[in-house]
Amino acid sequence: MRHRHFAVNGKNVDIPSYQVRPGDEVQVREKSREMTVIKHSLDSRKGQGVPDWLELRSERLAGRVLHVPTRASIGVPINEQLIVELYSK
Repeated sequence: MRHRHFAVNGKNVDIPSYQVRPGDEVQVREKSREMTVIKHSLDSRKGQGVPDWLELRSERLAGRVLHVPTRASIGVPINEQLIVELYSK
């Protein structure tokens, strides 16, 4: 769905698979900040930490990608072999 609720480096993004790079700033667009779904999503994340590869700017509803995450920086258990098997079919 191309909803255009986010901007990357000040430009509207409507590509769901858009890939951000280190240094990119992702921000909730001004028109989307009062949406219930955006507010609910932000409220559900309160009290949870921010990964070391991201910088959060909560007052601006924005964040910056500091670097590409490494396997060690991902704190959830992932079985990479299952992902490889899924995409090799």
